[in-house]
Amino acid sequence: MASALCRYQLKQDPRSNAIFVFINRKRTMLRALCYDGSGYWLMTKRLSKGKFQWPKSPPTPFPPQQLRQLLYSGEWKNSLIS
Repeated sequence: MASALCRYQLKQDPRSNAIFVFINRKRTMLRALCYDGSGYWLMTKRLSKGKFQWPKSPPTPFPPQQLRQLLYSGEWKNSLIS
């Protein structure tokens, strides 16, 4: 479960005010986990063509604009990170 990955592998509280983003090995699907105070939201985006351009070691955390760019275009833009 994604919340267990957050808690035990990332050493983060999955109930914090954060969105945790995971990508599959094929880089064709992203999953985002967040907690809204009453329960978890698990969002999935799967590409029908191509792959997400995911960096080998993304910054942690990264800004919301970076996530938005990744979700809309599938591309990771380093220029968005300040």
